Amino acid sequence: MITLMGKGSGSTQDHTNLLYETNTGAPNVTETIDLAEPTESTSPSQTTTKKKSKLRELVESIAWALILALFIRTCVVQAFKIPSGSMEDTLLVGDHLLVNKFLYGIKLPFTNKRLLKVRDPQRGDVIVFEFPKAPATDFIKRVIGVPGDEIAVRDKQVYVNGALYHNPHEIHKESDSQSGKQSPRDNFGPVRVPAHSYFVMGDNRDRSYDSRFWGFVKDSAVEGKAFIKYWSWNSDDWRVRWSRIGKLIE
Repeated sequence: MITLMGKGSGSTQDHTNLLYETNTGAPNVTETIDLAEPTESTSPSQTTTKKKSKLRELVESIAWALILALFIRTCVVQAFKIPSGSMEDTLLVGDHLLVNKFLYGIKLPFTNKRLLKVRDPQRGDVIVFEFPKAPATDFIKRVIGVPGDEIAVRDKQVYVNGALYHNPHEIHKESDSQSGKQSPRDNFGPVRVPAHSYFVMGDNRDRSYDSRFWGFVKDSAVEGKAFIKYWSWNSDDWRVRWSRIGKLIE
């Protein structure tokens, strides 16, 4: 006779046994058959370690992403939006542009030094810089005078080193001419640009707050050269200016 029995509660084994008793006239023989499959047990400490490992990977990924984004923004390229009309019609309100940060050299934090400079700003470059009166504010203008240049304005006309300087992008939207006593807008100077500084003006000459009013831009304040418009939005007409997207800034 064969009898099926469950494992006793006093067993020290971790699996279930089937006990077969065979009655053959001989003394009872008990055969033990182990039907349990081996299992891998995970301790609480191992589970905690795995969770910590995944959390650490996530934190490290975020940290590296932030470092990379900061490096690109500081040293390679940065996006800006035009808020005013001082650079019309080269740049319109709502234009979004990219600025080359490494052309004039990578600025070292808390110093006036630059690394890996390709060249200095040149006359005609459109540059982004920290406004001298409020360094936390960024301005964008065109370079008119470089170190050593003599700058003068006579009846709205700009003279550089005594010669008439005309930029094809400049426009005048006011017909009146103001004397130097009224405003430096139409009659100004002459002044000489000091070392490590630049004289800048807006292309919209009659409606630009620039070096004629507040002075020179120091080299240490220059952030980069504007080079392309990647987006343009007309908030008045609520439409995209598709024709301006992808245009280089000259």
